[in-house]
Amino acid sequence: MNDPAIRRFRDLLLGAKSAVFFGGAGVSTESGVKDYRSENGLYQTVKEYGVSPETILSHSFFLRRTDVFYDFYYKYFLKDRAEPNAAHFALAQLENRGILTAVITQNIDGLHQRAGSRQVFELHGTTAENNCMDCGAPFSTEAVAAKRGGVPRCPACGGLIKPRVVLYEEALPDRALNGALGAIAGADLLIIGGTSLSVYPAAGLISYYSGRDLVLINRQETPADEDATLIFRQPIGEVFSAVLREME
Repeated sequence: MNDPAIRRFRDLLLGAKSAVFFGGAGVSTESGVKDYRSENGLYQTVKEYGVSPETILSHSFFLRRTDVFYDFYYKYFLKDRAEPNAAHFALAQLENRGILTAVITQNIDGLHQRAGSRQVFELHGTTAENNCMDCGAPFSTEAVAAKRGGVPRCPACGGLIKPRVVLYEEALPDRALNGALGAIAGADLLIIGGTSLSVYPAAGLISYYSGRDLVLINRQETPADEDATLIFRQPIGEVFSAVLREME
């Protein structure tokens, strides 16, 4: 990718004292993870339950029809183990170089951590952690997946086990929210990738950014386009791989 914009992006990264990445589902689609709202996303393609995936992924539905929730969850979130892609590894490398100070993600797949990122704020939780709703006992993803075909319950107290993901009707976790707010407010370069900025309250966090430059990497237009220093419409992994090559 012989592109002056890539070189400009490189210069912004090298000149930043505190660069922060804010990402959405588009970061993981290159790992084969379905997004939610695109033409081929979960919300458009899953029809077999008679209710929308948004309804299934709500707190009230989880409590009311836990069996249906888990059937959907096993099938679409735990079926295949995705692997980190070039974007995940590039972000981890930028953190290791001291350029990137934080990754803020709306994804729940844990791929940033598996690629090596350490400072990750998961706004919508993670499939990697699960807890009994009664006694709070923790359970691994493997323990939950072993109950495929049924509803997982705590062997100690019989309580319902819930993935530590943020469902509709639930608040964002305080630690992730406060950490993300602090990172964005203290950044002098904000990179937004793979998100339409249409999911609130997460998308509203970028209003706390008062730094100098904003870089957008997204295939479609976003509400923040008019404020961007640079806009890329290419795949995120391709853009970051090109930037890293320019740094060599």
